Amino acid sequence: MKTRLVYSTETGRMCPDCGQPVADCSCKAAAKSKPTGDGVVRVSRESKGRGGKTVTLVKGLALDATALALLGKQLRSACGSGGTIKDGVIEIQGDHCDLVMEALKKQGHQPKRTGG
Repeated sequence: MKTRLVYSTETGRMCPDCGQPVADCSCKAAAKSKPTGDGVVRVSRESKGRGGKTVTLVKGLALDATALALLGKQLRSACGSGGTIKDGVIEIQGDHCDLVMEALKKQGHQPKRTGG
């Protein structure tokens, strides 16, 4: 069994991945800056598990977290609606697939409509 230091009175909490102090840890920053998408932009509509409310999902964007947040804000304002970003997926409240596809084409992406 391999044990790892989790706290040191000298430096505080330790990163479970690299074993460095959390303040000096570089593995979390590298993971956040790495793009999560596969480059194929998929736009779909979903209502399952949302109490009957419809949301538009944008998946597969190969952008880092800050660029994804900026694009999400632009898409929400273009649709005049709210939304969020969860696990690299932009969620926009309501059925705005056509508006989102047009906005993504203007940004230079090649979106594909999925899910019927």
